Amino acid sequence: MSENAKWYVVHTYSGHENKVKANIEKLVENRGMEDIILEVVVPTEEVVELKNGKKKTKSKKIFPGYALVKMIMTDESWYVVRNTRGVTGFVGPTSKPIPLTEEEVLNMGIEKRIIEIDVEIGETIKVTSGPFENFVGVVEEIHEERQILKVLISMFGRETPVELEFNQIEKL
Repeated sequence: MSENAKWYVVHTYSGHENKVKANIEKLVENRGMEDIILEVVVPTEEVVELKNGKKKTKSKKIFPGYALVKMIMTDESWYVVRNTRGVTGFVGPTSKPIPLTEEEVLNMGIEKRIIEIDVEIGETIKVTSGPFENFVGVVEEIHEERQILKVLISMFGRETPVELEFNQIEKL
């Protein structure tokens, strides 16, 4: 059933994004709608600010005034989200909200596509994209959870360790 769920953008009062997230989650729990409204996200990014010569890391909203909801669109789910305190409406034409495309979701970094690779430590790989494209290297470390690997690439006659994402390499 959850494969029918899509991401929708909800417009909120500015500064109320986290309250809207909490309100929707509470309504979903109270009404037992966990199988229809799966997830609510307020996309943020870590920003380092220099203040009085000190570095401070702050969480900053990427899309102020918006929240993202992963749900199966039904009359009931539409009604619950639309009538949540702080929500001004769905983004899209008034009659029917338009879900985000898979490409938009991946570009926003809301969902990460899990890539499986059949490479082991000590094996030789070729870099297929990025600044080290067409270089050949030996896998030194594999980090499944972060979807990256550490590869030793021979550059200017010297072994140089670089971090690459799983989708940037191919097995030789």
